[in-house]
Amino acid sequence: MHSKIQIIIFIFVHKKKTFKVNHFYMKILVCISHVPDTTSKINFTDNDTKFDTNGVQYVINPNDEFGLTRAMWFKEKQGASVDVVNVGGPETEPTLRKALAIGADSAIRVNTPATDGYAVAKQLAKVVNDGGYDLVIAGRESIDYNGNMVPGMLAAMIDANFVTNCISLEVDGTSAKATREIDGGKETVSTSLPLVIGGQKGLVEESDLRIPNMRGIMMARKKPLSVVEPTETNAETNVVSFEKPAPKGAVKLVDADNIDELVSLLHNEAKVI
Repeated sequence: MHSKIQIIIFIFVHKKKTFKVNHFYMKILVCISHVPDTTSKINFTDNDTKFDTNGVQYVINPNDEFGLTRAMWFKEKQGASVDVVNVGGPETEPTLRKALAIGADSAIRVNTPATDGYAVAKQLAKVVNDGGYDLVIAGRESIDYNGNMVPGMLAAMIDANFVTNCISLEVDGTSAKATREIDGGKETVSTSLPLVIGGQKGLVEESDLRIPNMRGIMMARKKPLSVVEPTETNAETNVVSFEKPAPKGAVKLVDADNIDELVSLLHNEAKVI
């Protein structure tokens, strides 16, 4: 994908000298996943083949919220425009409205269930290409399925540069510098727009996250939320069944002086040594 760079040319005259200033306005798209709050009680129906949504509170995926907060910095400091997008049904719109209340300019909902990572990436690719976005900020993964697939597949589909596990991002014109977590440390890379990142905590800190205020909530009601129909695609995976983690066993207390028993339990039962 070739980014549609927007150049605004200002011309002004001062003391018989003409100055021309080019200013790059970055278009940012933040991908928002609609996920269950981790405090919600999870159940399954239809012989453990379907997720039971009854009584479940939904929130913005935490990794996406870090990305949205960083996008708001680019908006306030560099004049970028920020749109948010979600692939899902009408039930996801309150989550998009919260993103608008935080400060996004407009929202897009692709009107189809998020069946699997490939299908979601395909829908997002169409939105990015149609909108001519320069920077796409997605969460590294969603906390419901933890697939860690969508940002990378999206970058491949739109022929954009890609940085995952991203914990720092700076953009200067069409150049970008990002830091990502790697095994045993961190790595800083230089790249250019168009760019897709898979963000996580560190892109901003939890203390930087924004809680919508009353003014933001009222303004969000007037901001555009567009519903677009999905492009034709096929899911590459399907859910066979769900299974809850095994319940935790009883706690065994070992006397502080009985080191031999502790070692035996760790080796034979816990199998951690």
